[in-house]
Amino acid sequence: MPESSTISGGEAAAPKRTPMVLIVEDEELFGKAVAKRLGKSGYHCQHATTLARAEQSLRELTPDLILLDMRLPDGSGLDFLARLRGGAGADIPVLVMSAYGELEDAVSAMKLNAAEYLKKPFDLEELLVNVEKVLAKAEMARSLAYSRKREQRSAKVESVQMLGECEPVRAIREQAERIGRLVAAPDVVPPTVLILGETGTGKDVTARLMHGVSARRERPFVHVDCAALPKDLIEAELFGHEKGAFTSAHVERTGLIEAAEDGTLFLDEIGELPLELQAKLLAVLERRTLRRIGSSQERPVRCWFIAATNRDMEQMVRGGRLRSDLFFRLNVLTVRTPPLRERGEDIVLLAREFARQVANRYGQRPPQFDSGAIAALRRYHWPGNVRELRHVIERVVLLSGGGAITADALMLTAPQSPSAGGDDAASLDELTLDQVEKLLIERALKRTDNNVSEAARQLGVTRMVMRYRMKKYNLGG
Repeated sequence: MPESSTISGGEAAAPKRTPMVLIVEDEELFGKAVAKRLGKSGYHCQHATTLARAEQSLRELTPDLILLDMRLPDGSGLDFLARLRGGAGADIPVLVMSAYGELEDAVSAMKLNAAEYLKKPFDLEELLVNVEKVLAKAEMARSLAYSRKREQRSAKVESVQMLGECEPVRAIREQAERIGRLVAAPDVVPPTVLILGETGTGKDVTARLMHGVSARRERPFVHVDCAALPKDLIEAELFGHEKGAFTSAHVERTGLIEAAEDGTLFLDEIGELPLELQAKLLAVLERRTLRRIGSSQERPVRCWFIAATNRDMEQMVRGGRLRSDLFFRLNVLTVRTPPLRERGEDIVLLAREFARQVANRYGQRPPQFDSGAIAALRRYHWPGNVRELRHVIERVVLLSGGGAITADALMLTAPQSPSAGGDDAASLDELTLDQVEKLLIERALKRTDNNVSEAARQLGVTRMVMRYRMKKYNLGG
């Protein structure tokens, strides 16, 4: 049998981008068993029985993950790992396997930035769990690195408008402009601002509006989504780290707080920040200095802090999920964004403006809304607020073909009152447990405009559990 063979596999449906795993293992039967099990879960696998063949494979492809044995016929897996880290494969995650299990091998492998270390023999299901965990962590790190570069490139924010003529929106604009004018030159410590409101009500737009009228409008605006940052990376992303501060810290990194410089740091969904980091953020707000992970040096913090959440923060304080001192420190100036259902004729105004924007983007003539469509827009409850309205209008404009938009085209279902649950209860009796669970997940995703983290929070489960259930019921994501 040749030293290397490609094994495609599995009965399971492949994801949109099928990950490639390079298995470097001299025991052919074990290597084939690993490849077969991973293949059934949708991975493409290439098996190399020697280091020479593994290095040839790396010249032909770039794997998403390498499973590396420590003892190969032509050398040590540690030597291969060291060469990999010094070359083009420096960022490829490596899961080390060894039948010997020596502690020094594990320590040496982790120093060379191995993602995981498994001692043989191990169960193939245990291996699969570790493969999925390593690949998920690598994907999150890539996503965060991209987001951080994108935010750091934003030297300033384009002019932002808050559309609407209703009284609550006029009050928001006046309040935002008043607060923005309070924020003077960067050497003056600005007051922290807390923006409260339901999901999709424009908290981000409000923060950008305040930044845009302040004396810091030419400086960076850094948007941090606390709900999207994984717990094992959030501290490093916010506060930065020194080279060698932890296993994968190969270079020093400026945190997002520092990246905001003397501009504005917008902490979106601040209620999702883990308790252990709330004390550290409070110290930054109080002392206006921070220390990177692995550093003893205090660095000045000059940015303006604006936070936002859709949670009831007082209830979180009572429940022990939010530090009361952090809440009081953030709650210096408070702005509340109104839900769309309270904005009256703004619903129709926004619908027409969104339709014009979408039509212009795709080279179409802006469509008109007939009287039935306007009535439907006014009647609907809009649980997803402005974000839901924008997506509904984009869909209907793309499908309208330039004709008038009708109520049927909008496909809006009037919400039922929770008290009128007799029919609902009867229908639930006819469903299986899986059907009820799928229905709850679908409703949560619709309410949150497919925000998986927020939907998971509303259902009282972790994001990982939510992803598993969505995959189970083929709900995308």
